[in-house]
Amino acid sequence: MTGATVGTTDALRDRIARLDSCALSDALDTLGLAGATTGIHPLWPVREAVVGTVRTVRAGPRRDGQPAAHIAAAAVDSAGPGQILVIANDGRLDVSCWGGILALAATRRGIGGVVIDGACRDIGESEELDLPVFGRAVVPVSARGRIVQLGMDERIDVAGVPVQTGDWVVADRNGVVFVPAAGADRVVALAERIVRREEGMAEAVRAGKPVDQVMHDSRFPSVEE
Repeated sequence: MTGATVGTTDALRDRIARLDSCALSDALDTLGLAGATTGIHPLWPVREAVVGTVRTVRAGPRRDGQPAAHIAAAAVDSAGPGQILVIANDGRLDVSCWGGILALAATRRGIGGVVIDGACRDIGESEELDLPVFGRAVVPVSARGRIVQLGMDERIDVAGVPVQTGDWVVADRNGVVFVPAAGADRVVALAERIVRREEGMAEAVRAGKPVDQVMHDSRFPSVEE
């Protein structure tokens, strides 16, 4: 990346980091874009929001004659600071696709967090390492002999949302939202307007204005504004 591109990416990251998943979800809704997930939550009490760019991994049953790559190992080895691993396992709850050794390796690479459409194990180790992990469940069942990595850095589906490497992700106590890299500026700008409008609405409530007036649909930003 050029210096200008890096600067633009850093500036966008800073803007996204000031937003939460709810504001981004509202902006995506208003623009008619998919991005907000349901059912994926922090698997230990994460203290801060996770913000970064996506590296995708796709897991699933081993195919006959295909190599059996360990899930996410190659992605961990090639990822770095500011990146978030996103593992698609079709929402399966009966088998883990992330564990303690991977968590240790991820922290040594400076990876900012992990989002799993499925389950993980060794969650205590991730917490001790201060590595945020978001997913559907924690189970003791190993991936070994059950599932393998089928692909990485390709388009995946996470809880019904299409996601690809380079997209943005915000994961916090409210849940997980993906922002497509293409058009991210537009989504973020609208989310910022939503936050400003809601701050004004809160001030109106504090000033004694009836909440049924404050919460009227006409008070929320539209695409045209």
